[in-house]
This record gives sequence, C-alpha cells and structure tokens, in this order.
Amino acid sequence: MRYAVLGTGMVGAALATKLVQLGHEVTMGAREAGNTKAVAWVSTAGRGAAEGSFADAARFGEVVVNATAGAHALQALRAAGADNLGGKILVDVSNAIEPDSGFPPRLSVCNGDSLGEQIQREFGEARVVKALNTVNCDVMVDPGLVPGVHNVYLCGNDDAAKGVVVDMLRAFGWQAGAIIDLGDITAARGMEMYLVLWVTLMRTLGTAHFNHEVHRGV
Repeated sequence: MRYAVLGTGMVGAALATKLVQLGHEVTMGAREAGNTKAVAWVSTAGRGAAEGSFADAARFGEVVVNATAGAHALQALRAAGADNLGGKILVDVSNAIEPDSGFPPRLSVCNGDSLGEQIQREFGEARVVKALNTVNCDVMVDPGLVPGVHNVYLCGNDDAAKGVVVDMLRAFGWQAGAIIDLGDITAARGMEMYLVLWVTLMRTLGTAHFNHEVHRGV
C-alpha cells in the first residue's frame, strides 16, 4: 500500500520507518520538498522510502497519516490540499498542545471540540480516523516495549476506514483484543484530553514507555 506520512519529527519518523519495514511505499511530507530531516530519513529507511512536500506526499498516498504537531496540523493539511485528501483515509495521531504552554501542557482545543473533529469538518471528503495519540511513538510501532496486554484506541465516522486502521495497528503488533473502537469522531475529545495525564505520568514514571490496560467489571 502507498502511505503518506506528514511530519518529519519523532512520531513521523517512527511511523514511516515501520511502514517501510512492513513492505509499504512511504512518502514523508514536509513544508517543502528536500527537507533536511526527510532527506536524511530516506537515506536510512531503505527501499520504498521517498520524500516531498505535504502536497506531494498526500497526492501519492492511498492512506495519509497526520503526524505533524497539533498546533500546525490544520495548516499542514491545507498545504497538503483538500483535493489530495478527498476520499482517502486520514489517520490523525496529533495532539492539540498549545505551544510553549509549560508543564502540564495546555490544550488549544478541548471539552466541546477536538482537533480530530476540526480536521473532519474542514476536510469533509476525507475519512478521518483518530488513533495512536495516547502512546509514545516507540510504543505506537512496537507495543511489546510495554509488557503484557495494554490498550490503544481509535475513533471515526467511517467504519470501513477504521477497519483499515485496525489492520495497520495489528501489523504494528497490537493484539486484536487490545484495540478499542470508541465510536464516532467526537470520541477524539477524550483521546486528546488524556495527553495532560499522559505527560504527568511520563514525568512521574521517568519513562515514555508505558501504557495502561482497561479492566471491565462484571
């Protein structure tokens, strides 16, 4: 499958690298083609890796992964182009962190809205699925870094699109029973607001390699 990964940071690099390792063709997108980080990633990622602008990547990908910083996600997706996103699965892994907000971070959107919902509203022809934003990027692509069974979530309005994302998560190593579908895209509110607790836990535990398991009572 052809993937576009928008974003050249740690999250984008982790996801793009794993997808290439799984045998997919991946174009990493940045503001401009020739981005230093994207070029360096291509040089080490191996066969199937390419780079370009946000628009280049989105045009190429059958599935588009938004791994940009939440504060810049809408701007990046506008640069990618609504025409290049229309009809495609758009996996949003970003978090709406307010830049320079200190510790604990503040969210730029929360409570009655979410970044996932904003993306779906603006890019109405895209099939937005929120996923993977509740764990560290290493754990995203290698859940075995955390012992035992632990959970990952997704939500979105398109069941078929969510099915494709579930297959991607399974390929990353997530067990079927560990993947929880929270429903439509409004569930992105809770997924994004969890970030504040996640950051606090990271500081307390001294590591980003952690997660939790949901236990259901009788």
